[in-house]
Amino acid sequence: MLCGASFMASLDLFIVNVAFDAIGRSFHGVTLADLSWVLNAYAIVYAALLVPLGRLADRFSRRGGFIVGLVIFTLASVACAASNGLWMLVTARVLQAAGAALLTPTSLGLVVASVPAARRTAAVRIWAASGSLAAAAGPVAGGLLLTLSWRWVFLVNVPIGALALVGALVVLPRSDHRETGPLPDVFGAVLLAIGIASLSLGLVKGPDWGWTSWRDLLAYAVAVATVGLFMARSVRHHSPVIEPALLKVRSFASANLAALAFSVAFAGVLLQVILWMQNVWGYSALRTGLAVAPGPLMVPVFSMLGQRLSGRISAERLIAAGCVLCALGAVWMLATVGATPDYAAELLPGWLIAGAGVGLALPTLLSSATVDLPAARAATGSAVINMSRQVGSALGVSLLVAIVGHPVGYLAAHTAFVDGWWTWAALDVFAAVLALATARRTVRVPDAKPVLVAH
Repeated sequence: MLCGASFMASLDLFIVNVAFDAIGRSFHGVTLADLSWVLNAYAIVYAALLVPLGRLADRFSRRGGFIVGLVIFTLASVACAASNGLWMLVTARVLQAAGAALLTPTSLGLVVASVPAARRTAAVRIWAASGSLAAAAGPVAGGLLLTLSWRWVFLVNVPIGALALVGALVVLPRSDHRETGPLPDVFGAVLLAIGIASLSLGLVKGPDWGWTSWRDLLAYAVAVATVGLFMARSVRHHSPVIEPALLKVRSFASANLAALAFSVAFAGVLLQVILWMQNVWGYSALRTGLAVAPGPLMVPVFSMLGQRLSGRISAERLIAAGCVLCALGAVWMLATVGATPDYAAELLPGWLIAGAGVGLALPTLLSSATVDLPAARAATGSAVINMSRQVGSALGVSLLVAIVGHPVGYLAAHTAFVDGWWTWAALDVFAAVLALATARRTVRVPDAKPVLVAH
């Protein structure tokens, strides 16, 4: 039940990518820039609310928070499926993300609280594995459901959500652990969401508005102002979204920058590969989903390999190696793909290399980021680095839209997509440099109540 909710929330981060083109065709006059908000609205709101909603649930009721989050997510999925316009769909995606941001941390907290200490590590691994399974199943499931309609991409959440809700009402105990302390800074989370959304708006509309137009410059100005207010508020608030003391730990700060750069590249290359197969090679949604699946399937394999190598190779070098593999995968694809589809020779090798890189880099990055934090801050630190991942995902989609623009003809499309692959390769190399440059130095962070938020 709890793992099913985690699976459902993670599935929406992957399944919609395959449906991207079909959604665009169903709404007339929609540009790629407009369509990007179907992905970005979810990622931005999920990132901004993950920490404060987790803390609110810890303060009042994890069981209640889980049930409310599940209801919001399931009903919002119905609204997504029923949308008769793009912006109605985007609004429903915002609500869906809010539900996911509440049910994800509460599901983990309930897993930890409901099993004996001896079985807790295994239970958390099973919970985390459900998210990895969603990454592998998402593209294929999306392709299968799109043979019916893109609306089924969202309706598939309804039976899962209904079963999880019945299980929660029947199985979960009515009394659960509650914590005291100041209320979390929800307004700060709103400022952060506005800032990232404004930056994304400036990127996706730059090709249409003009990079130096007053509207584009205004979007960047709003981004700078709101993020600046968010940072100033974080210094003063008793329970900020991101505690400034955490960022004084050099290894943690560097890991967040590496996660941000890596996630920008990952989100960009994932959507770019899907758009290339559907718009240039003319693949169907189902064929695209099946073609995408081998990459995510490499992740658990190389994640286990990374775990075995961790005793002989430092975490920083494993992360850097994974990032370099991702860069090599992007370079392979840009050097080989052409107008005539040849998936096995042109796209698959680079995609497998990139999947292997993700398997080495991402789990190691997430597990090692909080190693220098006090135990009471480990869960909060994990939430912050996952927030950085979601921000990176939104920026990756926005950057792809800015790079690709509106190419006419194969040559223009090929040039734009090659520029994209070079960009993702450069960002992966930058993430590798950040990982290698991390010199761990323990800085004392004042003790406080932790929040169980991770994914």
